Amino acid sequence: MNAPIRVAVTGAAGQICYSLLFRIAAGEMFGPDQPVILQLLEIPVEKAMKALEGVAMELDDCAFPLLDSMVLTDDPNVGFKDANWCCLVGSKPRGPGMERADLLKDNGKIFIGQGKAIDENAADNARVAVVGNPANTNCMIGASHCKRITAERWSAMVRLDQNRAQTQLAQKAGVGTAAVEDIYIFGNHSPTMFPAFGLAKINGQPATSVINDDAYLQGEFCSTVGKRGAAIIAARGLSSAASAGNALIDHVRDLSTPGKIHSVAVKSEGHYGFHPDVWAGLPVKTTAPGEYEVIEGLEMDDFAKSKIAATNDELVSERETVAEMLG
Repeated sequence: MNAPIRVAVTGAAGQICYSLLFRIAAGEMFGPDQPVILQLLEIPVEKAMKALEGVAMELDDCAFPLLDSMVLTDDPNVGFKDANWCCLVGSKPRGPGMERADLLKDNGKIFIGQGKAIDENAADNARVAVVGNPANTNCMIGASHCKRITAERWSAMVRLDQNRAQTQLAQKAGVGTAAVEDIYIFGNHSPTMFPAFGLAKINGQPATSVINDDAYLQGEFCSTVGKRGAAIIAARGLSSAASAGNALIDHVRDLSTPGKIHSVAVKSEGHYGFHPDVWAGLPVKTTAPGEYEVIEGLEMDDFAKSKIAATNDELVSERETVAEMLG
């Protein structure tokens, strides 16, 4: 057995984490030989902390061999202390009648504080994965308040979009999901994101030749993937939880596994025409645990370029909205 690693998780009593924490403790995120210390962070509200106590009881009752211990807290300085991975799941949801700009600013305040607490308390090798929406811009805000835990260690999750796109292509082609490869997500985790079907392969063949239907790929496919979250809310009355938790498992596991190629929102540095200072979904290859390189030079047709330009415009607009909150 290896020495335990510390995994800080925010919003730990919430729906996503109820699907997520048990799988981390079972070894699905870091592997069957990696013990973990879960540092579970909630908001300083009695109801939330009581709920967190209940989650911790259930984790205890599972008797996971890899779960070394737990820390339950409402103090970010405690929650992020010596953390090797910080999974920022919690954020304020968009309420009825709330403008997106208000949501950006409300969550911005949360991620300013978390960014500072991570920089002051996390382990020197800490990595950060942001799930709480608007994930790309929350990640940008948090990273801007870090000097020690630098920008390349901050990522936001677009893996849920990748998983959704993979399944949609598989179902349309009548194949299993394992037959679909190289489907990458570009841009924002929002309805503007672009699932680059022109790069995808199905059983080794271009997806566009297997699914010879431009109207579907450019229309229904992109729309279904982009609006899947809203469709789930309409169907079950609650937002994506289990699938989001599963996507975070995939996100962190693949960022920890050299050689993996997958979609991650990272500081764009100008790749594929994105503004250099926004966090945009891009295809990356993991080069070492927690480290990656953006895959460059993938060919884009005019439709793909127009979609990337549109999602970049949204990311730039969000950056402008929160400009005064950036460190």
